[in-house]
Amino acid sequence: MKKTSLFLISLLLILMTGCSLEPPEWAKPANTNNPKEMKIGLSISTLNNPFFVALKDGVVAEAKKQGIEVIVVDAQNDSAKQSNDVDDLIQKGVNALLINPTDSSAISTVVQSANSLNIPVITLDRSADKGDVKALVASDNVKGGQMAAEYIVSKVGKNAKVIELEGVPGASATRERGKGFHEVADKQLNVIAKQAADFDRTKGLNVMENLLQGNPDVQAVFAHNDEMALGAIEAIKSSGKDIPVVGFDGNEDALNSIKAGALTATVAQQPDLIGQMAVQAARDVLQGKTVEKSIPAPLKLVTKE
Repeated sequence: MKKTSLFLISLLLILMTGCSLEPPEWAKPANTNNPKEMKIGLSISTLNNPFFVALKDGVVAEAKKQGIEVIVVDAQNDSAKQSNDVDDLIQKGVNALLINPTDSSAISTVVQSANSLNIPVITLDRSADKGDVKALVASDNVKGGQMAAEYIVSKVGKNAKVIELEGVPGASATRERGKGFHEVADKQLNVIAKQAADFDRTKGLNVMENLLQGNPDVQAVFAHNDEMALGAIEAIKSSGKDIPVVGFDGNEDALNSIKAGALTATVAQQPDLIGQMAVQAARDVLQGKTVEKSIPAPLKLVTKE
């Protein structure tokens, strides 16, 4: 009986150890001030979006310049996959984590896991709701939303009827861009419909088709990103209407669409710069330097004019 009890206790201890998020001794990051000995993990929400591809490229280019090793993983817009991806990066012994959250709430658990292991976390473009994040490197999404609303007012006038295409529910960028937009729109525009299209071009097209049927008198559209805006334009073209659309990000497809006279405007970010600044922030944290909690990247409104 005693032997059986001891066996069960030993088995339980083995299982508990196996389930630990703590990396094995050989994979634990060593404290280092030398960039050439640093290893950074980058978790991107999706690489099926030009904006995040540019953000990833900015990280990789800056890390190469600094001599820092970087491991990139793609969450494919799946918050559960992203959590598993970050766990894997921790197991690989990264010195720091750069995370572009799919969902700001869902990512909080693994941020806290990294905190417990003293692995610094930098978030890019979107924040985490909980956990210790050393710095958020992002554009001022609230300001960008305000810029979009102000431009629509100047384009179609006060009290114009507007449709809003929202991003992924739960993403901080969705909340912040919507907040900034409504700070102006609720006073100067008439938002007649809004619906999530998850920052996706195909969903933007499908959602816009449905919203046009119920709101044929819409005068302008604000999309929380360029991918949804470009999808909305296709739906508008198919309907035979001419409705101004304002996006957000400034990706290459959007800029080309503006030049061609299709997309009306975009609030342009600089994703490659966000990536570069995130690597610099991670390096500074690992070298014991103090960094700002919020590191802003500049925005600009791009139109054909």
